[in-house]
Amino acid sequence: MTILGALIPVSLLLGGIGLAAFIWSIRSHQYDDLEGDQQRTLFGGHDDEPME
Repeated sequence: MTILGALIPVSLLLGGIGLAAFIWSIRSHQYDDLEGDQQRTLFGGHDDEPME
């Protein structure tokens, strides 16, 4: 029963880190161009050169 005293805060901390990472990805516009990614993947509009 005493292990719950450690597991509950750890799980809340990990959940908070996951939520913070999700919010960061939304705010940094990671999900904005889903159609463009699909077109580049399916129709070969990509190359091996790094993006600038």
